[in-house]
Amino acid sequence: MKHQLPPLWLCILLDAVGMLSYFIPSIGEWIDTVWAPISAIIYGIIFGGTKGTIIAFLEEALPFTDIIPTFTITYFLRKRNTDKSISQS
Repeated sequence: MKHQLPPLWLCILLDAVGMLSYFIPSIGEWIDTVWAPISAIIYGIIFGGTKGTIIAFLEEALPFTDIIPTFTITYFLRKRNTDKSISQS
């Protein structure tokens, strides 16, 4: 199933939500236990794919990895692939 590319602002917003735990000392990493599965579900809905969904979950669940903008990186990788396939047509 081919998924449509989500808006870039949405990807940046979702990455920002994931990084919010850095601004709440002592309970920030506990917040990630709630956000990690939610993030993975959202990732799966907007991008699809099992591997990426697992990576999104682990990125949020593992300590000190929230700084990685998984949604935004995936957006640009998908956009590059989409642009390549359009130019090759």
